[in-house]
Amino acid sequence: MQFGLPHRYLASVTGAQTLKWLWKPSRRVRGIATMRLGRVAADRPLSRSWGHSRGTPIDRHYIEAFLAERAGDIKGGVLEVGDDAYWRRFGGERVTRQDILHLKGHPLATTVGDLSQPGLLPEQSFDCIIFTQTLQFVLDMPAAINQLHGALRPGGALLATAPGTTPVGQGEWGPFWCWSVTENALSRLLGASFANEKLSVRSYGNLIGATTFLHAAAAEEVGTKRLQRSNPAYPVIVAARAIA
Repeated sequence: MQFGLPHRYLASVTGAQTLKWLWKPSRRVRGIATMRLGRVAADRPLSRSWGHSRGTPIDRHYIEAFLAERAGDIKGGVLEVGDDAYWRRFGGERVTRQDILHLKGHPLATTVGDLSQPGLLPEQSFDCIIFTQTLQFVLDMPAAINQLHGALRPGGALLATAPGTTPVGQGEWGPFWCWSVTENALSRLLGASFANEKLSVRSYGNLIGATTFLHAAAAEEVGTKRLQRSNPAYPVIVAARAIA
């Protein structure tokens, strides 16, 4: 037994029922407020897809909060990585031209390739680049950031996010995964190409958000109120707005 809970219980409790054990203090250990172990002691996540099968993944909750705050930047000619979901949701009619960048190919992709390849993106072509959760797949991050900077028109905005505390992707993207970052790392990486006065970087996440994301719970299961307050010591994502 650990903290008064049988091992068979720790291994068997699943789903939303287990989440309450993450933050409910136990008074069984001589009055010390320690976490009960239910889901914390589990050796398998609730989902193999960051929580997609259960609702909104916690990192996506934070990414969408960041893009909602910066929606005014999503306008004119926009390049998005992966698909067109975010410019449609946050840019709408302000977007006059849409391009899609994909590493391996996609039916909507207008550009396919690795951003560390010189000349992949055309110079000064975009008013906004939505670059979410992609830097972790680029081995040469400075080269990629330099190319993103060059692809923006003067005054154009790069809206970028990168993973902080995260399960490392498996499946088809596993072989490409290289990095997680901190606020300091992303600030320094972007600062080599963008002027510091035109750069803002912040983390989203806290201890509960990071812990439940590692277990692949959905944001709806945790509750947005618990996810709101950010603690840079436990970043789920790091987000940046950089102006060319």
